[in-house]
Amino acid sequence: FEAIGVFIIAIACINFMNLATARSANRAKEVGIRKTVGALRGRLIAQFFSESILYALFSLLVAILVIWLVLPAFNQLSGKTIGAGSLLSLPFILGMALLVLLVGLGAGVYPALYLTSFQPVEVLKGKIRAGFKSGGVRSTLVVLQFTISIALIISTMVVFQQLKLLQNKNLGFAKENVLVIDNVNKLGTAREAFKNTLAQHKGIIGVSYSQSVPPLINNSSVYRPLGEKAEDILFWVNRVDQDHIPTMKMKMVEGRNFSKDIASDSNAVILNEAAMKLIGWDNIEDKEIGEYEDGGGIGKRMKVVGVVKDFNFESLKQKVKPFLLFYRPESSMISIRLDGNDIQNTVRFIGQQWKTLSNNAPFDYVFVDQEFDALFRAEQRMGSVFTVFTFLAIAIACLGLLGLATFTAEQRAKEIGIRKVMGSSVAQVVVMLSGGFTRLVAVSFILAAPLAYFGMGHWLQTFAYRVEVTPLTVMSGGGAALVLSWLTISYQSYKAARANPAKSLRSE
Repeated sequence: FEAIGVFIIAIACINFMNLATARSANRAKEVGIRKTVGALRGRLIAQFFSESILYALFSLLVAILVIWLVLPAFNQLSGKTIGAGSLLSLPFILGMALLVLLVGLGAGVYPALYLTSFQPVEVLKGKIRAGFKSGGVRSTLVVLQFTISIALIISTMVVFQQLKLLQNKNLGFAKENVLVIDNVNKLGTAREAFKNTLAQHKGIIGVSYSQSVPPLINNSSVYRPLGEKAEDILFWVNRVDQDHIPTMKMKMVEGRNFSKDIASDSNAVILNEAAMKLIGWDNIEDKEIGEYEDGGGIGKRMKVVGVVKDFNFESLKQKVKPFLLFYRPESSMISIRLDGNDIQNTVRFIGQQWKTLSNNAPFDYVFVDQEFDALFRAEQRMGSVFTVFTFLAIAIACLGLLGLATFTAEQRAKEIGIRKVMGSSVAQVVVMLSGGFTRLVAVSFILAAPLAYFGMGHWLQTFAYRVEVTPLTVMSGGGAALVLSWLTISYQSYKAARANPAKSLRSE
């Protein structure tokens, strides 16, 4: 974000350079006369630097006012709690003073050096063609502006595609409408009564006890799959009752679920597909897993009774890890699946039953889908901030382009008049004026595409499940920038093309 902030300031500085040099004819005679009466180039350079620093200073004052107005919205967007008083802190003031100086010098360096390079004799004889010498530099700066802008557009598109993937990813279970209460030990001997009462409510379709639920699972331990190639493996584990798998809408791919009617299930275990793959088993027939003991021995042996389909119990930045489910109906967390109809009243009913059976213990609960959303909240904020940054970058770049298009139309007014007298149509003139800028944006796209492709490819590597940066996404970003730039300059080009040629040719 700091880097993008610097890029946006750079785009604004480029606008200042471009427009200052494009309007060089307006200052050329001033420079020529000043030099004629004895002004030194160093004094003139200092004058131009002072002007650009003053522009930056006035901009800072406006910016601080804008920040003060939008700070609440910014805090909500970024998840921060920055107070307005921080705008008056000494570090902030010193930092802004340094920023004004750097921006003023950076934006003013080329205009100062370029405008003071005019020879008085040539200027006063009218030999300086406004902005002619700096045309190549201006084109380079426009390309740099739109390279940054197009890269940001492509990056923003990729970020939102990735966020959409994360939000719509099949987790291997249904995360919606699952309410979780952690402190069920407060129920004491009323655990089963609480569960049975909830299960009879029409708005509740599943209730289960477990040690934990995704994405709050953080328990792991070493176990040894028994067989010819027995070795100790670190598994993630959860202890659940017989209703946990159906309540969470997990899927069995082999074997069976736990049963309260089978006494031996107290020594049973269910694996996920990732665990089966890691161990190297093709099936669960006669398979056992042993508890690891200090010294390398094997403790209790547990029979594998089923395999559950892989489910994500962590952030989607990690792949599914090998997982074991053990049968422990006395676990301390309860999961309640609601049917999604009239959730507010159903939660109120759960709260009333909780208060009654837990002796008025606090009714603290979370929803599983909200906990999962919190895992990639940083990415969601990143997408929002990226959108704002991209809008600012494109808006500032288009403002600069509009200024240059206006200047170009003024400089070529006589040429446009002659072309129209010779029979050129309005469309032909518009294409002529827009063509140069369109080519610059096209060059910018050629430069921005690989930058965005490799940059976002590197960012996507932090996710176990990720989208691909496709050519369509890259082309869409470039196309969007091209359309925006063309819309920016087309009005000014159309206005110039529609002008009466008699006005521009009257002085000839």
